[in-house]
Amino acid sequence: MKKAVMKKFNKGDKVAALDDSFNGSVKGYKGNKVIVETIEGFELEFGENELVAIAADTDMRALFMNKSISAVLKEKEEPKKRSFTKEKRAKKEGFVLEVDLHIEKLVPNKRGMSNYDILTLQTETAKRQLEFAMLNRMPKVVFIHGVGEGILKAELDFLFGRYEGIVIQDADYQKYGLGATEVYIKQNPER
Repeated sequence: MKKAVMKKFNKGDKVAALDDSFNGSVKGYKGNKVIVETIEGFELEFGENELVAIAADTDMRALFMNKSISAVLKEKEEPKKRSFTKEKRAKKEGFVLEVDLHIEKLVPNKRGMSNYDILTLQTETAKRQLEFAMLNRMPKVVFIHGVGEGILKAELDFLFGRYEGIVIQDADYQKYGLGATEVYIKQNPER
């Protein structure tokens, strides 16, 4: 006796291919393959596990039987956009000017420069950037000088000591390590 094999789909069932973007209807079986006729009229073979049944109109009606048409339409309408006012922030708020004073960042090639030349270029860059930040009312500048022997840091401390209205402290250790100094610029509201 032959054992009857249960078929997942019946002739005429509407199906969609899982890995492709087309629909069709089941024409029948050919061995263990399902023959599907696409909407365009092509016949293709699929394994049962490659197809999914599409609910018929009567099945769709059963889903909505307990709902009124207005409730179904309400679910389908696009949600209204929320109105909110965007809080305006100052452009410079949250922005921190970071100035890397490592000589490799300042010149393409340091060959031929003496230590004095390098230190002078670094301090002049720091002075220029600090004055730029003050002119543009930036609240904070971070100068990255590196650890080294501490000569550049000492020069920066001397330079910053000549300015009024600034506060100097070591920069955030987690972000910059030991080789950076933060300069806070006190803003004068009368200006």
